[in-house]
Amino acid sequence: MSQADLPGLDLSLWTFHRCNMAKTALNGATLEGTKWTSCSAAGANFRGTDLREATFSSCDLNNANMSGARLGSSWFSDCRMTGADLSQAQALGASFKDSLLVCAKLSKLSFRDQRLEGLDLSEADLTGCDFRNAIMDRVKLREAIIQDARFKGVDLRGADLGGIDLAHARVLEGATISRDQASQILRQFGLDVR
Repeated sequence: MSQADLPGLDLSLWTFHRCNMAKTALNGATLEGTKWTSCSAAGANFRGTDLREATFSSCDLNNANMSGARLGSSWFSDCRMTGADLSQAQALGASFKDSLLVCAKLSKLSFRDQRLEGLDLSEADLTGCDFRNAIMDRVKLREAIIQDARFKGVDLRGADLGGIDLAHARVLEGATISRDQASQILRQFGLDVR
């Protein structure tokens, strides 16, 4: 089904296993409750698609366009989503675990009260994201764009904060970090911490 043109179809509750849907156009389709396992959908167009309660496990979603998609209560586990565009997605209750989201566009998504585990958000656009009261375990935030994100009450002790833009470090106000992380941040200011 690679590069197929399938916009607007109703494929609710379908199961996709080891499917090659690279660069397939599924924009505007109804894929509610679908199950995706070991599929390649790199560069696929899910723009405006209904993916509520969909589950993605061990899938290649690199550079997929999910902008404006409905992702409520969807689940992504062990997925490669480098460069994926989830901007303007309705993602309340969407969960991500052990996934690569390097350079992904995640602006304004809510991760509030979630436990985030094994995520690589390096260089991701997290502008305006809501992380309040979340717990980050094995999460990389290296050089992520965190402007206007909300971190109050978040536990960042299990996160890699390297390269956080100090101009926007104030958004971390109210978050919990370790002494080692505090030393690392202060070293970026040129201070010698002993």
